Amino acid sequence: MAVAGQVRYRRGGVAVVEICVVAALYYASAELGLLQQLVRGQVSPLWPPSGIALASLLLRGLRVWPGIALGAFLTNVTLGPSFLAVLTITAGNTLAPVCSYALLRRAGFRTALSRLQDALALIFLGAFTGMLVSATAGSGTLVLTGVVDSGDFWSTWSVWWTGDAMGVLTVTPLLLLLRSARLPRGIRRARWVEAGLLVAATACVGFVETGRTPLLFLGFPLLIWAAFRFQRAGAAPCALAVSVFAIVAAGRKTGPFAGHDLFTNMITLQAFNGSIALTALLLGAAVAERAQTEREIAQACATLAGMATRIAGSERRPVLPAGRSEPE
Repeated sequence: MAVAGQVRYRRGGVAVVEICVVAALYYASAELGLLQQLVRGQVSPLWPPSGIALASLLLRGLRVWPGIALGAFLTNVTLGPSFLAVLTITAGNTLAPVCSYALLRRAGFRTALSRLQDALALIFLGAFTGMLVSATAGSGTLVLTGVVDSGDFWSTWSVWWTGDAMGVLTVTPLLLLLRSARLPRGIRRARWVEAGLLVAATACVGFVETGRTPLLFLGFPLLIWAAFRFQRAGAAPCALAVSVFAIVAAGRKTGPFAGHDLFTNMITLQAFNGSIALTALLLGAAVAERAQTEREIAQACATLAGMATRIAGSERRPVLPAGRSEPE
């Protein structure tokens, strides 16, 4: 009984630590997300906490949901507009990743993201569907409390939904990737040089994306390069960087976002970032599936070669008459 009690106490302590870590990460990432707020100082086109919340549920299970609720409450309590509104927004921010988690579990989602169906599930169930809850609850609360005019509901909702969905599409894959990341060994120098060139090219494209010229499409060749040469390890960070550059351009209203209202810019941004995430996740999963198939084929060929060698060896051995043994 004493041992069982110690085990339960230890598990409870671990759960408390995990909840506190999730709350801290949620709050810290929320402060970063608010740097690009577009509506009332609290609605951002990229909301990293939603990606952190879903990743924590996928990796640690439903027991960490209080950490999401605590982080959401600490983030919104200073933004108002009232305590009841804060509780409603917190509930929406907590239920959204929980709903996404439930949908992904029901779809048989695997955190390795090594299959095309996992990438599609994360995009359409985890991001686009699950985040409807937080966007609707948050925007509706702002309208009901008089903070946002009823005529601005859809523009506020579009920014909210875009931010939460982009947080899932860009942050969650990166966190899932980091969980299984290992230090590379035996990498050739040319490979490191290529990785450095990819980073430099991404930075250059980001400079162009945030300028006056509408050249957002330059991010797609980078994603293809990253996915085919570095698989998910290259595609996920590259997609996050390209999306952040597009969000900065939208916040500045430069490039393709110049001269349009907020709702139009959010539709454009959502379409672009959704295409970026779709390209990165699908290409990364397709290349990973191809690599896995090649490994399985190589393993099968090696097994067949070994069997053929053993069969050939047994056929070459002489057949001795009964009662005689092979000379030494």
